Amino acid sequence: MDGLIRNLKAFRIRLNTALGLRRANDLGEELESHLQMHTEDNLRSGMAPRQARREAMLKLGGMENAKQAYRERQGLPFLETLGQDVAYGARMLSKNPGFALVTVLTLALGIGANTALFSIVDGVLLHSLPFPQPDELVAVHASKANFEQGSISYPNFRDWQRDNRTLAALAIGRQSGFSLTGQGNAERLRGDYVSSDYFSILGIKPALGRLFAPGEDEIGRSSIALISASFWARKFGSQPDVLGKALALDGRSFTIVGVLPADYDLSVGNFVAGDVYLPVGQWQTPALRNRFAGLGFHGIARLKPGVTLQQAQADMNAVSDRLAAAFPEDDHGIRAKMQPLRKSLVGFVQPLLLVLLGAVGFVLLIACVNVANLLLARSNACAQEFAVRSALGAGRMRMIRQLLTESTMLSMAGGALGLLLANWGTQAALKLVPATLPRASHVHLNASVLAFTFLISLAVGILFGLLPAWKMSSQKLHETLKEGGRGTSGARSGAQGSLVVFEMAMALVLLSGAGLMIRSMIALSGANPGFEAQGVTTFSLAAPPSMKTSSAEEARAYYREAGERMRHIPGMAGVSFLGGGSLPMTGGDDEQFFWLQNESKPANMNDMHWSLSYVVEPDYLKILRIPLLRGRFFSEQDNRHTPPVIVIDDTLARKYFGDIDPVGKQINLDGFTRADQMPTVIGVVGHVMQWGLDNDAGNPLRAQMYLPFAQQNDGDIAFSDNLGTDVVVRSSGESAATMGDIRSALAQMNGEQVVYGVRTMNQLIANSLAARRFSMILLAIFAGLALLLASVGMYGVISYLVSQRTQEIGIRMALGADRADVLRWVLQRGGKLAILGVGVGLVAALLLTQVMASSSMIYGVRAYDPWTLFGVTALLMTVAFAACYIPARRATRIDPMQALRAE
Repeated sequence: MDGLIRNLKAFRIRLNTALGLRRANDLGEELESHLQMHTEDNLRSGMAPRQARREAMLKLGGMENAKQAYRERQGLPFLETLGQDVAYGARMLSKNPGFALVTVLTLALGIGANTALFSIVDGVLLHSLPFPQPDELVAVHASKANFEQGSISYPNFRDWQRDNRTLAALAIGRQSGFSLTGQGNAERLRGDYVSSDYFSILGIKPALGRLFAPGEDEIGRSSIALISASFWARKFGSQPDVLGKALALDGRSFTIVGVLPADYDLSVGNFVAGDVYLPVGQWQTPALRNRFAGLGFHGIARLKPGVTLQQAQADMNAVSDRLAAAFPEDDHGIRAKMQPLRKSLVGFVQPLLLVLLGAVGFVLLIACVNVANLLLARSNACAQEFAVRSALGAGRMRMIRQLLTESTMLSMAGGALGLLLANWGTQAALKLVPATLPRASHVHLNASVLAFTFLISLAVGILFGLLPAWKMSSQKLHETLKEGGRGTSGARSGAQGSLVVFEMAMALVLLSGAGLMIRSMIALSGANPGFEAQGVTTFSLAAPPSMKTSSAEEARAYYREAGERMRHIPGMAGVSFLGGGSLPMTGGDDEQFFWLQNESKPANMNDMHWSLSYVVEPDYLKILRIPLLRGRFFSEQDNRHTPPVIVIDDTLARKYFGDIDPVGKQINLDGFTRADQMPTVIGVVGHVMQWGLDNDAGNPLRAQMYLPFAQQNDGDIAFSDNLGTDVVVRSSGESAATMGDIRSALAQMNGEQVVYGVRTMNQLIANSLAARRFSMILLAIFAGLALLLASVGMYGVISYLVSQRTQEIGIRMALGADRADVLRWVLQRGGKLAILGVGVGLVAALLLTQVMASSSMIYGVRAYDPWTLFGVTALLMTVAFAACYIPARRATRIDPMQALRAE
């Protein structure tokens, strides 16, 4: 305890001394008294007064040295010298405002760009999921032919839920939509079907009321609903008496039992947070009992404490194998597929964001190199001052620390300004991010981002300050004092040249990446999607809730009337309902299983042939202008009273018929044939890129077939399970005007119909490329910043070279060199640096482009695309030449006599 008290007292004394609370004259008086005592002792020994005082001074080691030693023992020397270094740095920077401004702006660009992108990476990838024990959460899918992460059937879900031994809970969900009536004008709500445990697995507590109880999700059990906080506020004014009230959804009454919290946000599989949530058993579709029909359901689960993902996967594999043995026709080849929920949410964007983070890191490196070059040039101008200080006894580490303090002050100022730029840049980037970017709502400047900015600013200050500090502290003292700082200029020029080579190389790497992304987008914009998008509009139409109980004949009459009303709109060139399948470019799918005429029916569903299917009307082909290659398309005569027909695309024709003309051949369709009749192929059309311009070629499921809307079975065409139907139209007018006419025409037919989800085909194509466009824009911005910084670096080095070689240039001109010779000499120096940088950059660029190719970031061009590499090289060399030309031109205007007199 006594030792601790002594240490605390000593620290208090040191702190008081460091803070100046102990008066300086007290120390001087004390030292003077010691000096006087030593002097008196010397006088008594017989020394003369002057010699006695001199010997006393030598014994103390000098008054100033004694004071300094005392301060170091009694104070906190690190804080004192740090304060002195900061004050000195501030004075020096205030004397060079231009240098300080350029340095801070350069760093602000690099740090700001890194902070902006890090805020996106932090929000999307680094932040843990906002649920209790997020590491226990897993996503569950059904692995099957053509789909590694396919949807789960309701019967399989129930068996997986019952038979597993490693999951604390398992739930499924899928998005849907419902027509709301009785609350003002009819409107379409975003909604989901979920099993009872869905929200409890995530640890979500209701803001009001309760969640679904076990058993309430069974088929036909409970007509209850949960609503979102936003829907609660919009429709019920956030009144607590909402519990027990009824909602009319698709013509059925559901009782509200709970309200979900406002901060709830999740998108996994086919589940997206909506306005209304119903128990999965309330979906009135006969296919819900079909063990093979996934119906778009995907699952989430929570592992039991202590259970690993590998153990849970092994357990679910065993459950899947038992079901495959029990139900070989439906479950053969189907297994549960599990992965961490976090990976399921963000795994597909992780490679893209990491590549972009690496790219923006190059920008920061280039900014650091630029500032290091500026500091090298500045330190050369101050070389004599530091040589004098070294001659007077200043230590090497003391001078290094002083220079590092100054560079850190600059980097901190750059970081502060960069943070402001990052705030603006993050907001701008969020406007560009694709709608599919997960967890975008979590992207903002938070404590993690601020800590990142502080640490990167500190690291940058040390990084770009080390080289100038080391060069300055290792200078040759005598030569510097003798030559006034010129003795080391050659070495410094070499160091600066090396840094410029590095800048040029990094700039070429980023330009190559941006060039490949731009060329990929150009290739995609010129790709043929298999249809003509201009003039085509798509939307969904929700029939009146009264149609929920209609017969198949009433449903057919409704479609005929609605179609005729739309066809009579001026400028309308075609209208088609989609009874099944998804629009191209949406990534959705409906599969049809089949086997050929000369094949026996496979023993199970997974062994059948798979195809994408589209149930369309005769106008569909002319609306999308899909090329007809053989035969014919559907006509009005292809209805339920005529033999079943089918149209296939050329991909299916090549894969299953080879060189044989498929027109006139018959195909067995599982679950779609009438009276055991096999549909006859009546035509072959071109392939449509269902999975997107960039992803379609790599998808294992590409074969496509078209079925007549009018030949649907009664159970398929009726509105028993869903009121919504997709519609696609072609018109000569603007989409907005056309949709206004469509709404008016349908409102006259029935006021409870709802038109929603309006999009043009051009918008669908653009949305499918949104992620590529986002990465291309960011990479192009980073490459532009790198090019700007590299050109500034080249300009600075060549300008410094001209200023240091003014006397040499003057001598050359005095000896007969003309202006063209001087211009050529300076440009050659810059050209050598640029060529070296390009050579190094090309090697690094080839490595980067390989990474981009492996991450599927480029399309339609090779990773080693010579035109791209040639183009960016030419651009970089042109900019480098322009950066060199300005100081080279200035060199030609040097007056030899003035240059010689100045030296």
